[in-house]
Amino acid sequence: MSRSSDLVNRRSSKPHTSMFVRMLMRAAVLRRGRAASALLAMVVAAAVATAMLNLYVDVQAKLRKEFRNYGANVVVVGKDGQSLPADALDTVEAALAGHGLAVPFAYVVARTSDGQSVVVSGTDFEQVRKLDSWWSVTAWPNTTQDALVGTRAAAVLSPQGTPFDLSFQDRTIRLNPAGILRTGASEDSRIYVSLKDFGTWTGVQPSTIEIASSGSSEEVDALVHKLSQAIPAAEVRPIRQIVEGEARVLGKTRATLAAAAVLIIATAALCVLSTLIGWVFDRRRDFAIMKALGASEGLIGGFFAAEAAVLGAVGAVIGFGIGVGVAVWIGRVNFHAPVVPRLNVLPVVFVGSIVVALISAALPIFLLRRVQPAMILRGE
Repeated sequence: MSRSSDLVNRRSSKPHTSMFVRMLMRAAVLRRGRAASALLAMVVAAAVATAMLNLYVDVQAKLRKEFRNYGANVVVVGKDGQSLPADALDTVEAALAGHGLAVPFAYVVARTSDGQSVVVSGTDFEQVRKLDSWWSVTAWPNTTQDALVGTRAAAVLSPQGTPFDLSFQDRTIRLNPAGILRTGASEDSRIYVSLKDFGTWTGVQPSTIEIASSGSSEEVDALVHKLSQAIPAAEVRPIRQIVEGEARVLGKTRATLAAAAVLIIATAALCVLSTLIGWVFDRRRDFAIMKALGASEGLIGGFFAAEAAVLGAVGAVIGFGIGVGVAVWIGRVNFHAPVVPRLNVLPVVFVGSIVVALISAALPIFLLRRVQPAMILRGE
């Protein structure tokens, strides 16, 4: 007697979820064709979403890196041509907080030995090589009094590559043309020397800081505002051609990938919807029996929603793996660069797949509410 009562107690104490899980598994096993069709649609949707999101995040990072190769996107200039405060570079670097590059430039107009005028700039060559990697340079200066000479200036000052003298306020410096610079712009007429040599020779402090900020256009605008407040003696302005060009390219890339993802996901959602509607009609008799035995509409709707959510979850996991592989393949074939898998995309794909599955299940759940047990069991 006690043994049978213990058995009854154990059975009654089991959670209802175990029966719920068994019913879900049995429904999938008995209707493998329908389940496989819905699962395939969810896998396709999750794979496409994963590939698009991975490509967007990775391509966005690569495009921003490529835009930094075009030079500065923000310029800090002393008002009225004056030198910047001594702590201006430190202020800029603190505002960047490691998310960009800042390079100081100082300028004077010097005289050659035969009285011609030439613009000379003092800068940090190591930083300039990072900021303006697009410059065409034959060799970078690496010793004291070495100079980087623009191609037009070299033709006048040192056509044979010999040292030459420059004068500024009765102070003369002899420079060695270590390399030739060609940009096709105003830099070709200038002479660049190290900031240390420049300061010793002229005593002039930097009047310009060129900044390559790695943030979005909104972050660049925020940086401009912050620096304008921090350095009132300077004019801070973005280089609109670069900032707006970057925003335009990134915007078009985002729109293209988003449109492709939405179109394919919507198609997959329609496939899931049609599959679930067919699933409802196939199982009308099962749901009618459940209603006849006392199951509420909420319970039946929850059961069907759980089936859809499970399909979405399983499809998300499988599709994520496939999507990562597709993104890597597209990166190698079209961009000739590796695409780094982004694990932070998985939660978005997982939740999104479940939401898509539940939205697709909304109409079938509504149809379930219209199932009349007496009519279905009579075969009508």
